[in-house]
Amino acid sequence: MAYILQVDFRMQGPFGDEMAQTFSGLAESINKEEGFLWKIWTENQETSEAGGIYCFQTKENAANYLEMHSNRIENLGINEINAKIFSINSKLTKITKGLY
Repeated sequence: MAYILQVDFRMQGPFGDEMAQTFSGLAESINKEEGFLWKIWTENQETSEAGGIYCFQTKENAANYLEMHSNRIENLGINEINAKIFSINSKLTKITKGLY
């Protein structure tokens, strides 16, 4: 079973192509995290929000990454972090062509 970590927070930017360029090194480092499978990057410039949907092999991997990532973005001055960890219902996800 895999686990989803959902994270979002207020951020003033960058967004779009500038975000992709600015955070490409971060994206590469996420690939090296223990138990990491994939991430979908999310952004909404109109509401000044960003975050991501991550998939990890275990709930412990997701929780460990969340702790590290929360500290990292809090050090950047972002204090209101919304985060949840979910298990994946693989049978329903397969029917709806999910990324699992």
